[in-house]
Amino acid sequence: MDAKEASATDLKRPREEDVNASAAASMETENGDQTKEPACFSSVIPGWFSEMSPMWPGEAHSLKVEKVLFQGKSDYQDVIVFQSATYGKVLVLDGVIQLTERDECAYQEMITHLPLCSIPNPKKVLVIGGGDGGVLREVARHASVEQIDMCEIDKMVVDVSKQFFPNVAIGFEDPRVNLVIGDGVAFLKNAAEGSYDAVIVDSSDPIGPAKELFEKPFFQSVARALRPGGVVCTQAESLWLHMDIIEDIVSNCREIFKGSVNYAWTSVPTYPSGVIGYMLCSTEGPDVDFKNPVNPIDDSSSKSNGPLKFYNAEIHSAAFCLPSFAKKVIESKAN
Repeated sequence: MDAKEASATDLKRPREEDVNASAAASMETENGDQTKEPACFSSVIPGWFSEMSPMWPGEAHSLKVEKVLFQGKSDYQDVIVFQSATYGKVLVLDGVIQLTERDECAYQEMITHLPLCSIPNPKKVLVIGGGDGGVLREVARHASVEQIDMCEIDKMVVDVSKQFFPNVAIGFEDPRVNLVIGDGVAFLKNAAEGSYDAVIVDSSDPIGPAKELFEKPFFQSVARALRPGGVVCTQAESLWLHMDIIEDIVSNCREIFKGSVNYAWTSVPTYPSGVIGYMLCSTEGPDVDFKNPVNPIDDSSSKSNGPLKFYNAEIHSAAFCLPSFAKKVIESKAN
């Protein structure tokens, strides 16, 4: 391979040590300040964000950056917002994309409506995480819901989302929302037994502040907080990248939840491998058939939140159809 070929190859497939190295260059933020370029911005392809993590070794997803709108460090994580060339504004936590304006609807609508459309008349809902407010926006579409409790550990995520993603953070404006800034694990431990119809766990990956949200004691706390026949939906990684994590989650859930236990997935282009999964479980009590929704959304009742962009009854049922390799692993845990 000559020098020209090597150069072209490097541009197409950046070396991990180069991409992870902190760039010396500075860049201008929206308010005109000069700030050091984030380490997750590629030093091989200037002007591009490259998402790399030990959670998906040997690969990266990149977006062209038009302008950095916010860069800060909370008590828990690095927070960045940038304007991308093709996906609108992007929220990044610790170098990992949490949402983009273009495709956030797929994740938010599915993690919310898969559980809430599977039970009749949910009234009391708890959201753990989800500081951008998107899950709140979707829960608010359900007219039967009377109370929405939310526990988010990082106030900066809430504040930044309200400033830069108002169409997502509109969920915070619903009068049924009770926001608590704090540790979701501790919040659930203190929750009254059988107090919620549904719990939605909108967590980041199982490293950093979200690690405990994937562990057995947390699922036990969720089960205790749910009423008989209550449901939980939690972010459950990518079946292309994390079958080992999914296998552990399924094992824990089958041991703890004595009702239904199912895995679903959907497409989100800017998440690693382009897909994301959800673990859906119910406690012992009235039967819950997650694959067949029983509680349709009256989308006309939530005009302020805009129309649904992704979720419908057909895609609800289709989300539980698994590729053979994943089906084999997940069904093996049923024994």
